[in-house]
Amino acid sequence: MNLKPETFQRIDEVITHYPVKRSATLPLLHLIQEDAGYISDEAIAWIARKLELELINVLEVVTFYPMFRRAPIGRRHVKVCRTLSCALKGGYKTCETFEKEFNTRLGTNHISPDGEVTIEFVECLASCGTAPVVMIDEKLHENVDVAKAKQLSDQIKAEAAARK
Repeated sequence: MNLKPETFQRIDEVITHYPVKRSATLPLLHLIQEDAGYISDEAIAWIARKLELELINVLEVVTFYPMFRRAPIGRRHVKVCRTLSCALKGGYKTCETFEKEFNTRLGTNHISPDGEVTIEFVECLASCGTAPVVMIDEKLHENVDVAKAKQLSDQIKAEAAARK
């Protein structure tokens, strides 16, 4: 598994905080996803060996929690809230705007052609009063109508161009 040495050190340290190794499954998954970007089959098997568990014990945790990704995503992760407040205020149109702007489809198994963006519908982002809301990477954006979605898309494109 190709992780940074610091990640392996943090993993070893985290395990010591739990009297039962199995309890470290969730923190280890977070550490690996933070470093690798997703949870591979190899990572699941490695965690199972590391914590002396059956493979299925780790896989059931990965598949239960929606925050874990099983495949790589784009460099930027655009999460559009789809719950009632956001839907009523135009969240679906916001999502369609992002799809059009990045020439990609919705879902973590789709990445824009340039590898830059993955767009995902998610459940509540806990800001119903400022719907529709979008989280780009870890930053929350409120009142994201079609015009603001276009503006955010342009910003992401400009940042990507500046890196090249």
